Amino acid sequence: MPRRLPEKTKNAPRRPRRHGSQKRFRPSRPLFQQAPVKENQELEVVIADIGSRGDGIARLQSYMIFVPNSKIGERVKVRIRLVREKFAVAEKIA
Repeated sequence: MPRRLPEKTKNAPRRPRRHGSQKRFRPSRPLFQQAPVKENQELEVVIADIGSRGDGIARLQSYMIFVPNSKIGERVKVRIRLVREKFAVAEKIA
């Protein structure tokens, strides 16, 4: 059987819950910067690394650009096909 509360605390006003009154974190600047590239833009980049799926990775201002069918150290001219917050996908231009 559940325990009964004493009469004096039964109708006492309750304090607000602590987690509901705290302010939430609001950053003063955006978490992600805008991408330094745009779709259909043509660039010349150097492949610095290979991704887990075998694509070459070029970096532009610490922004990753994936280039399929490329090798490390290769300098390629690419056209940007897809732009996301953290990366872009490009294709080689012959």
